[in-house]
Amino acid sequence: MRPDEFARRRRRLLQMMGEGAIAILPAPPVCLRNRHNEYPYRPDSDLFYLTGFPEPEAVLVLIPGRSHGEYILFCRERDPRMEQWSGARAGQEGAVQQYGADDSFPISDIDDILPGLLENRSRVYYTMGRERDFDQRLIGWIDRLRDRARSGVHAPDNITALEHLLHEMRLIKSAAEIKAMRRAAAVTVQAHRRAMRLCRPGLHEYQIEAELLHQFVSEGCRSPAYSSIVAAGGNGCILHYTANSARMRSGELLLVDAGAEYQNYAADVTTTFPVSGRFRPAQRALYNVVLAAQREAIATIAPGRHWNEPHEAAVRAITEGLVELGLLRGRVATLIRKESYKRFFMHRTGHWLGMDVHDVGEYKVGESWRMLEPGMVMTVEPGVYIPAGSRGVDRKWWNIGIRIEDDVLVTRDGCEILSAGLPRTVEEIEAFMSHE
Repeated sequence: MRPDEFARRRRRLLQMMGEGAIAILPAPPVCLRNRHNEYPYRPDSDLFYLTGFPEPEAVLVLIPGRSHGEYILFCRERDPRMEQWSGARAGQEGAVQQYGADDSFPISDIDDILPGLLENRSRVYYTMGRERDFDQRLIGWIDRLRDRARSGVHAPDNITALEHLLHEMRLIKSAAEIKAMRRAAAVTVQAHRRAMRLCRPGLHEYQIEAELLHQFVSEGCRSPAYSSIVAAGGNGCILHYTANSARMRSGELLLVDAGAEYQNYAADVTTTFPVSGRFRPAQRALYNVVLAAQREAIATIAPGRHWNEPHEAAVRAITEGLVELGLLRGRVATLIRKESYKRFFMHRTGHWLGMDVHDVGEYKVGESWRMLEPGMVMTVEPGVYIPAGSRGVDRKWWNIGIRIEDDVLVTRDGCEILSAGLPRTVEEIEAFMSHE
């Protein structure tokens, strides 16, 4: 992202905050993987959205109308000894020159400086409960100001969740964000195609996961957007399966739910295909039900349609398909009203997508489903899952788990599938896997 993209976001947020307000956003701490070893640090999405700053031990402060600068960044000082071990730091000079801060102070001085910035501010925009240690520090600073009330110091009397403003901003993607998400999706498509090409009976699920990660990293996406699901046979009926340890067998389906992260923006794509390259009749029939549901759901996405319409379309198509196959019995309308389909399709059809794979933004406004607008990005991922031992279900359906997922951008006149380019029909998948 260009620096002016972050500056534009900050200006908009400052305008919404109004005079007399202050926003405070701390970076999350580094997490240990095991003794002396840290997980790779990934900055908080909200803080990165406003600054592009990638380091831990940082606090962003925004103060509308402050004469000495509205954008303040507390961060680590330069330290040659520590930088020898863990890499360069921006320091106070870098915070200003590289990340556009109006002013920057050492994070070690925050207890001395931030209480003064809170003085005579009427409202604090800060989301309680995300960083509990920092919550207590903020409350302590405000209490210190209250103790000075007799000297004319006014302490903030209102703490409002910052996410109410910020997450509404993040919900509508800019051109720069859409460009990053297109790249994440394109790399993800190539990774899924690679998995299809290399899949064969006898491999372990983790070997396919390795091929996905290879494609991500080789294309500049240093991390997956979430833990990859590579689930063969009955494992595909476990919605969040991540063990990825089983050996794949001929006759099974492989469900792969994996997405790359590019410049902190996520893709989220699921493919389901036969390990041996050919669908069995029962697999083919169920796959076609899920594919029809996904296509009908995507057809409802356009400005002015509401968030739940894709789910309603998918539920209707899946229920109709399961009735035709004899897996559900009764009138379609009645089965939908009784939610009988949830035995085989128990999750929602999608979610917002962006810097977080389950991205921010409300799904309802008041009591009504949110209307779709250009710039929103969502997943569309219907599925059908029939684990072994399902009562009253013929064994030919057992251990079939199918999900088909794409990333969809709402445009001015409809929608765009960001993750287009994958073999999706039964015929396309079989031809692709046979290298035809």
